Amino acid sequence: MAETSGETAPETPAEEVDPVAALLRVLDLSSSDARTTEDIFTGESQVMPQGRVFGGQVLAQATMAAMRTVPAERVPHSMHGYFLRPGDSSRNITFSVDRIHDGRSFSTRRTQAFQNGSPIFSMIASFEDEDPGVEHAEPMPDGIPQPEDLPGLEQQLSGLHPLSRRIFSANPIELRHVTAPIYLEPSDPATSRQAVWARTRSALPDDPTIHRAALAFLSDLTIQEPVLRAHGLAWATPGLKVASLDHAMWWHRFARVDEWLLYVQESPSARGGRGLSTGRIYDRAGTLVASVAQEIMVRVPDRDDAAGQRRRP
Repeated sequence: MAETSGETAPETPAEEVDPVAALLRVLDLSSSDARTTEDIFTGESQVMPQGRVFGGQVLAQATMAAMRTVPAERVPHSMHGYFLRPGDSSRNITFSVDRIHDGRSFSTRRTQAFQNGSPIFSMIASFEDEDPGVEHAEPMPDGIPQPEDLPGLEQQLSGLHPLSRRIFSANPIELRHVTAPIYLEPSDPATSRQAVWARTRSALPDDPTIHRAALAFLSDLTIQEPVLRAHGLAWATPGLKVASLDHAMWWHRFARVDEWLLYVQESPSARGGRGLSTGRIYDRAGTLVASVAQEIMVRVPDRDDAAGQRRRP
């Protein structure tokens, strides 16, 4: 489970010379001969603030594990996963892949991620041979500034303590928000939409499986923010608690993740302490490469207490 809390200051991550090399290391799963009816893999964890595993890391590793059990020509087109428990970033993660079905065109895999013998994430993914067929795509929105015309995240967070800024610079994904980020201050005016340019900080190998897994990693970044923007919340809001509950992703077309991608996001609904965000990912040419949906838990103690008081007779 990807979870953050506004109550605790983030810890300083361990020194990492090359964050993209760290990403490639966690995607380089080791396999095991110890298997029954499932394939078993082990992956490292990135050092993270507060010691919790980043949800996108588990998404990427689970996707990579599943891809290791299908032929290279059969590529992922969808995944649906649930974050079950917080992961410990100081420990490795074990992935078990159940080869549920192999058909003439499609394969289905169930991947479970375990720590200390307990599942922390569960995913079902579908793969298919890429064949010609009907095709259309929603176009990229007009009027989006190019990433070169936007300030880098480190510039926008110049008011942060240098040790806190290192948390962002250590992320393998470079982000450029089209509107001001909401790490320190809420959106003004409040809105349920945002757009973010993203790419890895340096080149990735040409292996398509790495780019597909890295896209899953990227898909968990900033997707929660339209819910927060809609309610005038910043990540630094005192007492704020956010946890990812589930995540769905559809790979439509191949894209390199070491080239700029535009992540267009919106939140259609929030209720009962839960908020839904959806996203579309485009390459620079305006081609729709993936769609994403995620539901999150949102807790704001002062507001939740006030709402509870109003409900009482």
